[in-house]
This record gives sequence, C-alpha cells and structure tokens, in this order.
Amino acid sequence: MLREITLGQYYRTESVIHRLDPRVKIVATFSFIISLFLAKNFIGYVIAGLFLLLSIRLSNVPPKFIFRGMKTIFFLLVITMVFNLFLTPGIPIVTFWKFKITKEGIRLAAMMGVRLVFLITGSSLMTLTTTPNNLTDGLEDLLKPLKKIKVPVHEISMMMSIALRFIPILMEETDKIMKAQMARGADFESGSLMNRARSLIPLLVPLFVSAFRRANDLAMAMEARCYRGGEGRTKMKPLIYKRRDFIAYVVIVLYIVAIIVLGRMMFA
Repeated sequence: MLREITLGQYYRTESVIHRLDPRVKIVATFSFIISLFLAKNFIGYVIAGLFLLLSIRLSNVPPKFIFRGMKTIFFLLVITMVFNLFLTPGIPIVTFWKFKITKEGIRLAAMMGVRLVFLITGSSLMTLTTTPNNLTDGLEDLLKPLKKIKVPVHEISMMMSIALRFIPILMEETDKIMKAQMARGADFESGSLMNRARSLIPLLVPLFVSAFRRANDLAMAMEARCYRGGEGRTKMKPLIYKRRDFIAYVVIVLYIVAIIVLGRMMFA
C-alpha cells in the first residue's frame, strides 16, 4: 500500500498540462481546493468533477496511476464519512441504540467524502505533472512579493519542494524496511491495535536513521555545489508565460465563476 502513494511523484510524459507554466498549475491547484469549499451542493461538485476529469484527460497520466493513491486514504475517508454520518444533527432517518442517521448527516458525509477524494486527486495531479525544480521555481515566483517584508521566499520554496519530493522516497524506504523486518519474522498485521503499534517501533528507528542520513547527504551535496541560499542566484531556465498559460488562467477564472454562480443558484 505504501507504494500506492502518488503525492510527490512525477510522471514523465508529454501533455498540455506538463507543458504549462508551474505557476499556472500551482494557482490552478489552490483554486481547485478553494472551489471544493465554495461548492455547497450537488451541481458544484459535478462541475468540480468535470474540471478534474478534463485535467486528467489532458495530462496523459493513466487514471489508474492517479486513483490508486485513494487506497492509502481509504481508512481516513471512512472515518471522516462515519463521523459526519452519525454526529450531524438534523432530521433522523434511521435510529438504533444511541445512534441516529440524519438526512443532513448523509448529505454532509457524501460531500466530505467527495471533497477529500477530489482534494487528494487534484493535489497529486499537480506533482505528477510538475518536476521538483519547476515546482520550487513556481512557488518562489508566486511568493516573490513577500520578499519586501523580509520573508525568505527561496528557502521556504526549497524546503516545501524537498519535503514533497521526499514523500515517495521515504515511503519506498519504509516498504523496504518492512519487507526486511518481515523476512526476519516481524509481524505487522496480526494482533490487537496496541500490539501492532508496538511492532512498528523496530520499523521507525531505521526509518528515522535513513531519513537523517538522506538529509545529511543532501545538505553535503548542496554545500559541495556552493549553495548559499537564493540571494544573487540566477536560473538556467527562467519562467516565461506563454499563450497557453494565459488561456489556462482564463479557464480557471471561468471555472471558479461557474462554481460560485451555478453552484449557489441551482438546487441549493
């Protein structure tokens, strides 16, 4: 299951989405996430779903590769939906013992489930179509106005990009350590919840050691290349907006307008 995580991975292929400026993809991702909270009804989520499906189609990334990441959040998805289903007050439909399922609870549970799936899928699509270097450059350029108030924009962008890139690396390392421990007789799947939690201790220690070793190797490599922060640095490939990027911005604006207008006017 650890290998099913798609967030932080890059899928190398040729597509319209891959060729877009990283700033456009970052803005589109944040706009999409915000739109999920603006949508208040079925129509809003239909529009968001169509926008997401169109983006996936244009990215040339296999849908199976994108949606396989849903397996890793299945437990979180179930917990979220159950809590909203049983703890939302309203008109009761089913009552048993001390629990009751309300009409409002069903509606909210469905909305939260769809929202979480869309959020993870949309975020994964951004990292699957954007290299870590482009992601860093895009974040730094978008946060550039904060330099006026002495915010270390380049360092923040670099840390966020490295953290995102390390997600699949650490997951792969975890998978290797688990297989090595299981070959030595470790059992991570049977027993009570407390026993399973205790069995993770032999896994966490080598994982932390590996993470610190990788971080140290990365720091030494950056120092060997005379990295001293973003001050005075130039880019080999500066970001330049092209015609397709402006078209993408127009599509994003139209999408947000559709979410706000249609999503609030129809079938509230």
